[in-house]
Amino acid sequence: MDRLSIVLTLMTGAVLTGAFIVTAFTFGFYGWPTILGAAAIGFLLSWPMAYLISRWIKRDDPNWNHHRVKDTETVPDPNAREV
Repeated sequence: MDRLSIVLTLMTGAVLTGAFIVTAFTFGFYGWPTILGAAAIGFLLSWPMAYLISRWIKRDDPNWNHHRVKDTETVPDPNAREV
């Protein structure tokens, strides 16, 4: 787990949830079950998409060694260097 994906989770969740709700409204589905379903799907997909975006950003960075990543703990040490 890296810290960039934690920050990106908030933004990715908002974008995914909004996109799913707008898509549902475009197809003519109006109502609370539709909104709650779209919000649940956006919530469930927010961290995996944020992790993929984080890896993509780090792979494109010429100064970043993305082969050095290792999983250590659930919550990263705030004083440690970025994974």
